[in-house]
Amino acid sequence: MKQVLEFLGVIAFLQGAAGLVHEFTDWDIGLVQRVGFLDDYEIYASVALVVLSLALFAVAESLRSG
Repeated sequence: MKQVLEFLGVIAFLQGAAGLVHEFTDWDIGLVQRVGFLDDYEIYASVALVVLSLALFAVAESLRSG
């Protein structure tokens, strides 16, 4: 279970970071900008993915020590 949470955390972090890089540099990377209903909210979605990844890492760490 810990490995699954860590894997999902890595995926969420990479997608969030890629979305932020896309917004600030216009590189065509990541999946956040390709989701239609997130138009004009890509930065918020990317930040939310980064925060979600930190939460997933924290839960995985608490499972490890518990």
